[in-house]
Amino acid sequence: MDSLQAVTAFFGWTTAINFMLLLFSSIMLITMRRAISRIHGKMFGVAAADLSRAYFQYLAQYKIAVIVFSLTPYVALKFMA
Repeated sequence: MDSLQAVTAFFGWTTAINFMLLLFSSIMLITMRRAISRIHGKMFGVAAADLSRAYFQYLAQYKIAVIVFSLTPYVALKFMA
């Protein structure tokens, strides 16, 4: 039973860390959008409108990945315990 608790703790911590990273990324994109867009626009030659769409898509896909690969296994393991 010890390994089940270890795996549950692992998924719990990965969920917490990933949601904190998602929150940090969201806050940084909201507060520093111009500076980040200017840097990424110069680096990759992408228009500002396309960057806004790419940022939104990044946040959405990251959130889905965290839910599917971290939160769902954690909840399932909690139900099993």
